[in-house]
Amino acid sequence: MNPHRLTRIATLLAASLLTASCGTIDPTAFTRHEIEERVVQDEKAMYADQEPITSPITFQEAAARALKYNLDYRLKLMENSLSKSLYDVSKYEMLPRLVAGAGYISRNNDSGGTSVSIETGEQTLSPSTSQQRHQTLANLSLSWNLLDFGVSYYRAQQKADQVLMADERRRKVVQNVLQDVRNSYWRALGAQRLLHQVDGLLGRVRTALQTARRVEREGLMPRAQVLAYQRALLDAVNLLSLRRQDLELAKAELAALMSVPPGVNIVLADDTKIEPLPPPPGNVTALESLALRQRPEIMEEWYRKRVTENDIKAAKLLVWPNVSFDISGVHDSNIYLYNQAWIDTGLRVSWNIMKLAQLPALERAQESQNKTDDMRRMALSMAVLTQVRVGVQRYALSRAEFNVAEESLRVDEELLRYAQAAARTTFDSDLEVIRAEARALLSRYQHHATYSNAQAAWGRVYNSVGLDVMPEAIESHDIKALAAAIDATLRQWEKNVLTGPAFDLKESDKSG
Repeated sequence: MNPHRLTRIATLLAASLLTASCGTIDPTAFTRHEIEERVVQDEKAMYADQEPITSPITFQEAAARALKYNLDYRLKLMENSLSKSLYDVSKYEMLPRLVAGAGYISRNNDSGGTSVSIETGEQTLSPSTSQQRHQTLANLSLSWNLLDFGVSYYRAQQKADQVLMADERRRKVVQNVLQDVRNSYWRALGAQRLLHQVDGLLGRVRTALQTARRVEREGLMPRAQVLAYQRALLDAVNLLSLRRQDLELAKAELAALMSVPPGVNIVLADDTKIEPLPPPPGNVTALESLALRQRPEIMEEWYRKRVTENDIKAAKLLVWPNVSFDISGVHDSNIYLYNQAWIDTGLRVSWNIMKLAQLPALERAQESQNKTDDMRRMALSMAVLTQVRVGVQRYALSRAEFNVAEESLRVDEELLRYAQAAARTTFDSDLEVIRAEARALLSRYQHHATYSNAQAAWGRVYNSVGLDVMPEAIESHDIKALAAAIDATLRQWEKNVLTGPAFDLKESDKSG
């Protein structure tokens, strides 16, 4: 193709691009159809590839489903993967630059010149040129810069620490998810056991209220006595209705944690006896020491200190002289050149001496930053120690409260049996039986509530110490295998750390 024609085509293309870039771009909102498609795709993605629920769910299986399908946990896994990818990218920034280039140069007339005598000012040579009108260039250059390498090295270290920080955040999400599952599971199990009893008793109480109103209208009993019975029945209705609301929400919360699709009815494994509560930990001092080593927040702060240190190290590196090395191979199609191909090499040293003035300020900034990071970590450590001690005390109080609720349930059930055995075919006896049933049912609710509170307090002990419930390796990622691994890890922690005697911290770390 004619070189002049190529030049004109390039000029027209540049003018077209310039005209297009000056045009206006109007904002375009998503259409309703696009929104509907996005919603359908998101709903499919949220519940995709889940194992079907084919049997009653145990606590360990609920935890396994939550950890496998919970969207918050999956998000942290993706963030962790992203941090690793960014770290892999940062490692290549330390490599030298290897740049290949090629080009084409064209002009519409000859490049040339003349020479004149310095003494006489007269032209000494006729106009001549040493460059073709059209020529091609190609080069391959390798360059290495000392400061760029140093800064890239510190940036890569920062990315590596950010990978570790992302892993600590993932650990924290795992611990929080298990805590939330423990809070919801036992409440949901109490709801599963009590809801039908609450509904049945509410129906009987409403029927008894209608009977009491009829007795009041007909004057079959003293009005004060009938009103007192109605007051007692209304109080029972209010309490039962409030408790019913608490029970209704528990299953919905558990289903959301496990990412169960809406409309799927979940049935929890209901043994005849509830799982006994472990004794309160007696080795609180050792637990506090373990928490300082295990808590993800403390480890994340420690890694963050290294990240900020590397920031200042990179800034201090720029104060010193820079050394750069370049080598390149060049080819030029210009036929007037004696050598159309050659190799360029260069070594350059440069130093912005004015940057030395920054060095004292950078030293002070590093010292202040280190003190700030250490103080932040110590403040967090103090909060962790408080959480451990408070968590153990709260669990001991919750366990004592459960023991009282268990005794109250026994007494109310005895009173109910006594009222049922002593009932006669009189209105007074029927009301007394209903009131005894309401008290017994409320005691059952309180029994389950205090048990779930104790389980939640026990979970907070796990959280406060920072114990990991996910094993480092499992045989497979199906729900049954994951649930078995979680159960084994929990039992090992409880046996060796939480409920055992004083333990060796190094051994406890190995078991975790």
